[in-house]
Amino acid sequence: MAAGEGIRLALVVAEFNHDVTYLMLQRAVSHAEFLGATVAYVVKSPGAYDMTLLVDKLLRRDDVDAVVALGAIITGATKHDEVIAHQIARKLMDLSEKYGKPVTLGISGPGMNRMQALERVDDYARRAVEAAVKLVRRLRALDEATYRGETVYIE
Repeated sequence: MAAGEGIRLALVVAEFNHDVTYLMLQRAVSHAEFLGATVAYVVKSPGAYDMTLLVDKLLRRDDVDAVVALGAIITGATKHDEVIAHQIARKLMDLSEKYGKPVTLGISGPGMNRMQALERVDDYARRAVEAAVKLVRRLRALDEATYRGETVYIE
């Protein structure tokens, strides 16, 4: 059985910085297929900051096991990128806890330029998909586990 078999992912991808996020989406889909996970939904968001409503809606669905958030927050003349990055990371974590489903952070930044964002495409997309698959598997294993006097290891 493949590592991600039976796992249904939703990908939410920011349209802002499309030259970067389009590549992230392609890498994420490819890695999900490699792991044997199904990409059930791909939903585009205007930007990273705007994706929380979409993530919330997807987490409510029974046919979604985890959500992968993809985006690139590139620095500008102000610290606006830091505000966006901190807020989106906190809110995605809150949504994950609220619904008991993984939401993984495939959003690069803050404090990077466009070239750095392009250099990080593969790592952020691949790691976010891999984390989602691992977390779903481990949550399922925890649901099935029973302590019987010896340490239970979930890997």
